[in-house]
Amino acid sequence: MIWIERKQGAVWAVGRAVNPQHRSSDEPRRDDYVFEGYELDDALEAANDTLEDDLGVSERDGHTEKLKPFTRGELLKPLENWFFGRR
Repeated sequence: MIWIERKQGAVWAVGRAVNPQHRSSDEPRRDDYVFEGYELDDALEAANDTLEDDLGVSERDGHTEKLKPFTRGELLKPLENWFFGRR
């Protein structure tokens, strides 16, 4: 599982967890994070690089899933809805 989140202090974070269903908690571990920083474009690059690496491993294991990269729009839309939709 790979995710992008917005953390306290305007920090973008990219996380990666293997087999999270086997964990005792849904909370991410500190070592799950592969990127933390202030620039959305840097977070997108880190997330898509991580996705590409995982897909490469999956292909070598015989899996043929095709996944789309993370995009700026899919991250900004919920953030803008939250920011502009609250009163």
